[in-house]
Amino acid sequence: MVRQGIRALLERDTFTVVGEASDGREAVELAARLRPDMAVLDFVMPRLNGLDAAVKIQQQSPSTKSLLLTMYTEGPYVLEAFRHGLRGYVIKTQAADDLLQALREVKRDAFYLSPGISATVVDACLSRRDTVKDPLTPREREVLQLVAEGSTTKEIAIALDVSVKTAETHRTKIMRKLDIHETAGLVRYAIRRKIIQP
Repeated sequence: MVRQGIRALLERDTFTVVGEASDGREAVELAARLRPDMAVLDFVMPRLNGLDAAVKIQQQSPSTKSLLLTMYTEGPYVLEAFRHGLRGYVIKTQAADDLLQALREVKRDAFYLSPGISATVVDACLSRRDTVKDPLTPREREVLQLVAEGSTTKEIAIALDVSVKTAETHRTKIMRKLDIHETAGLVRYAIRRKIIQP
């Protein structure tokens, strides 16, 4: 319903929607195939979070500009999004016109930040508050997300097109790097890092 609402909003304006994805991996696949001008992502998406999806979309379709439509307003998350190559950050609680304005700005190669969070971002920059450095590689974050979503090692191997042994190796490295040795702890870490929703 949310995607249908966004599509209707965009098509009532001047935008043409060329594809919709139900998760981050599908978004990357569609972007690679359709080469859209812009991609609207959420911070938290099943199978691949919005930040990592944006990086992969940029690799697969360099001309596609990505922006986030999300509920997270904390400055460090916004800064992390822009570090991952996103061009716009729109808060879901803003009016629909905010998303349209963001798309127009991003389309003309500008950056866009919802007005309600600009002070938070400036404060985060000035006080040098930042996100805790993520010790995981992008591939390890993908594996962590799949583990936290309940995938088995075999399912992870299939999703990532790697061997079961490789998937197990990634899982072992994640546990060692995070010093977390049970799945429940990995799930809690993924929730804290906004990789999945509780």
